[in-house]
Amino acid sequence: MSAILIRADKQSNKILSELAKKLGADVLSVKDEQFEDLMMGTLMDKVKTGKTVPKSTILKKLKS
Repeated sequence: MSAILIRADKQSNKILSELAKKLGADVLSVKDEQFEDLMMGTLMDKVKTGKTVPKSTILKKLKS
């Protein structure tokens, strides 16, 4: 099973949601904040390097 996420205006969301339900799909509404969190997590996964950085280096960057 897979999923898609479509971001549109309220009227389009309503039409798409009704169509998806008629086709037998489950529809889940996501608030803007939840969408932003999902996209931020996706971006973080893309740029993840797996390397560790000393605490002193991070604090030095934050102070500058």
